[in-house]
Amino acid sequence: MKLLKALFALLLGTLVLLMMGSFLLSPDYAVSRSTVVNAPADKVFPLVNSSQGWAQWGVWYRRDPKMQITPGSQTEGPGASWSWKSESQGNGAMKLTDVVASQKVAYELAIEGFDPSQGSIELQAEGDATRVTWTMTGRMSSYTGRWFALFMDKLVGPDFEGGLANLKQLAEKK
Repeated sequence: MKLLKALFALLLGTLVLLMMGSFLLSPDYAVSRSTVVNAPADKVFPLVNSSQGWAQWGVWYRRDPKMQITPGSQTEGPGASWSWKSESQGNGAMKLTDVVASQKVAYELAIEGFDPSQGSIELQAEGDATRVTWTMTGRMSSYTGRWFALFMDKLVGPDFEGGLANLKQLAEKK
């Protein structure tokens, strides 16, 4: 019985420390990755300005070919939106919020169980090539979410790298 009480006290103490520790962590996070695509921005832009474009290069779509995607009433440009259901990648929705032709696509991303995040893909000419920078920022409001925020770059960064590699490959083929 003494051992059981000691284990319970240790578990409770650990939980209290984790919760208190979360107050010391920032709830904000930022993830950013960049690549150079050997194609002009007008070749890259259609791939980031529509739900159909994202479905061609996004790593999440490739991981789950059975993902159910539901397009919104508008499929490209500002206001374009889509949602998805996936057993392996989670359920969510995305909406393009600001678009500057061949320069920038900003979006809001809502994934079930997490606070919404904001992101953008910016295109900048570098000679005959285009630097593509993908950025996402957000806030984790829950206690456990703050721990996720601490590691968000390591969790999401590899997906951004994979997506940018796919985007580069597609844009350079056209």
